[in-house]
Amino acid sequence: MNEIDQYDYDLPKELIAQEPLATRSDSRLMLVDRATGSIAHHYVRDLPELLSAGDTLVMNNSRVVPARLVGQRANTGGRWQGLFLQADRETGIWEVLTKTRGTLREGEAITIKDRDARDGMELIVVARTGDGKLLVKPRLTADMAVVMGDKLKEPADWLDRFGRIPLPPYIRDGQMVDADLQNYQTVFAKDRGSVAAPTAGLHFTKTLLEKVRAAGVDTAEVTLHVGIGTFRPIQTEQLDDHVMHTEWGSIDASTVDNIRSRRARGRCIAVGTTSVRVLESSAAKNGGKLTPWTGETDLFIRPPYQFNVIDGMMTNFHLPKSSLLVLVSAFAGRELAMKAYRTAIENEYRFYSYGDAMLIL
Repeated sequence: MNEIDQYDYDLPKELIAQEPLATRSDSRLMLVDRATGSIAHHYVRDLPELLSAGDTLVMNNSRVVPARLVGQRANTGGRWQGLFLQADRETGIWEVLTKTRGTLREGEAITIKDRDARDGMELIVVARTGDGKLLVKPRLTADMAVVMGDKLKEPADWLDRFGRIPLPPYIRDGQMVDADLQNYQTVFAKDRGSVAAPTAGLHFTKTLLEKVRAAGVDTAEVTLHVGIGTFRPIQTEQLDDHVMHTEWGSIDASTVDNIRSRRARGRCIAVGTTSVRVLESSAAKNGGKLTPWTGETDLFIRPPYQFNVIDGMMTNFHLPKSSLLVLVSAFAGRELAMKAYRTAIENEYRFYSYGDAMLIL
């Protein structure tokens, strides 16, 4: 058997959640005990009782930007779609991931429609990168320039006005509805930069956070801007051959001090694999010790990984053969992780971004 096949499973399509529950904290929560191998069934709203005074929940405060762009080629009228990846601050040139029939030529304009299907923005083709991504320069149409003035200072400002939430393809084939603008965002989202939500955080409401804190559980925030690579399954047969995608993360000194001081009397529990990556990347770059850190990480957490910071993890149910499922298996143990997934399917848990969650302690 190929190594990656050990992280595969069959999921009935009807278990892929297409919408979140009306109340986020009503999602089911599977409690997985690493010491005993036991599995119990709860709800996210039970967290104040499942955690202990002195514990710290670490959450990713990255905010999803509406990075999906929809429009048409000005010359041909052909439909066009793209995903904003990054921008060069000095030149103002954007890098966009797109699949387009025909050849886009230098100087060609792509007309972008906003969420109400109105024109107002254009992307002017500059070039193609060596790996096929499109380089473009954004500009407003004459009419829209009068309306917007100088309000669009950062790429995120443009995307907030003209972009759409880049839902994963397993949710309505990636087609957003207005409700996704709020649903696909955590209640503690702050720093704009992700193209996918840190989905474990979607289960929290402000009321639940208040109850968690009232139970003596502290909360802390880190930042990891989730990239498009999070959607990609591992394509190699052996994990050692997989090239991990890179994402930008940050943890400041006050958060580090808070986590380290409280860990002396409680557990550090990461909310989501993205929070795990920040915490463990910081330690990996600093001799195993949690330290203030900002930068790019391509840390691939896979068995047998020695965790330096986290004592627990809350996470959604992930795609088969994904780096996220491998990360969960590194923490829980592969056999227990796959047993949990089989149990979730048998008990008809809801899977993926808008689905249910597990708490691994």
